[in-house]
Amino acid sequence: MTAQVRIFGTIISTYTRIVQITCEEAGLSHETIATPAHSPQNRHPFGKVPVVEVDGLELFESVSIAQYLDNAHNSAGLQPSDPAARAVMDRWIAIANNYLFPLFENGLVMPWIMHNYFGAELDQEKMGRALPNISRALSFLDAAIAKDGAWTTGAFDLSDVFIYPVLRGLQMTPQGNAGIAQCPMLSAWMAVTEQRRSIRKSRWESEG
Repeated sequence: MTAQVRIFGTIISTYTRIVQITCEEAGLSHETIATPAHSPQNRHPFGKVPVVEVDGLELFESVSIAQYLDNAHNSAGLQPSDPAARAVMDRWIAIANNYLFPLFENGLVMPWIMHNYFGAELDQEKMGRALPNISRALSFLDAAIAKDGAWTTGAFDLSDVFIYPVLRGLQMTPQGNAGIAQCPMLSAWMAVTEQRRSIRKSRWESEG
């Protein structure tokens, strides 16, 4: 019987979507239960999302969740068997989680979410401080693809699963969209990746 995955997290969360994409890649039935970060209903010990129930387990931390789902239900199809290729994948996942996500989320994504959904005034000062660093990060990604393909070489793997939602959130802001548009290699990868079935099936409602 196919496992049922219950995902507890905010609906527009980057990391909720990462788990949804992994489920789609593995052919797993999944349900997302809207659970705000830091809410009493959230069982993550540090108030993050998502938390996942599958196979009688309660899992948290997206890398651990994605690896488990892929290993247990997808024959590790999203992870290279070659140690060197897997190291490259792991490096790009770490870059996405440790550097790109905090920079994009704090600098542009959350100010726009707070403005669009809650009517908060845009924090122009915060965004202005972040934009030079965001521009440098996008240029780094574009140059890395041009140099050796970076995470885009070979089969679609977990580095793609993690990087696409991080970049898509940024792309949905006016400044982020303009920045990515100036990066031809990155724009081309985004255009191809957004056509993948798992990406289309996990689209946020705000994407239209």
